[in-house]
Amino acid sequence: MSLIQNLEWRHAVKAYDPTKKVSEQDLNTILEAARLAPTSSGLQPFRLIVVESQELKEKMVAGALNPEVMRDSSHVLVFAAWDSYSDEKIDKVYDHHTDVRELPRGRFGSYTDKIKAMYAAQTVDEHFAHTARQTYIALGLALAQAAELKIDSTPAEGFSNEVVDEVLGLKELGLKSVSLLYLGYRDQEKDWLASMKKVRVPMEEFILKK
Repeated sequence: MSLIQNLEWRHAVKAYDPTKKVSEQDLNTILEAARLAPTSSGLQPFRLIVVESQELKEKMVAGALNPEVMRDSSHVLVFAAWDSYSDEKIDKVYDHHTDVRELPRGRFGSYTDKIKAMYAAQTVDEHFAHTARQTYIALGLALAQAAELKIDSTPAEGFSNEVVDEVLGLKELGLKSVSLLYLGYRDQEKDWLASMKKVRVPMEEFILKK
């Protein structure tokens, strides 16, 4: 099937079958799609936390808008962004770039000096606003990859960031949760949205040509 057909097939599932689990192979494919997402300056300023432990899901349910969806999903992916930029974080990323490409460390120093100066002039809140935006590109690719594998998904912002961050110990990692992605297989009888037509703004209204 084409990407368009896969996207037409998927919807934000409202009820999952708790007895059906996503295979490790399929999960890793979805995670790789997210890892390969483009990011500003190639910094990948976020991490993806995979929650499959039912115990952890039960703890996070206290902050969920749709607790049953979280509880019954196979996996919960937590997209968590850096809470701030720092020279050390930028250097670590670019040292990795040069090592992989077999180039001398500092090869991109003139560029990293520029972005360090740019972020140094910004507030921590501005840093997080920027890192958080980067996560949505990866989220989109993960959604598309899941659809290709015919794995159901539900992206979510309706949750308590404070609860998720505390349960997963994200503050200690210098991370803050941004969004969730539930993965699994729909419960056909309970998923009230499954039988409904997919609705989007018409193309002639959505696209503005200049």
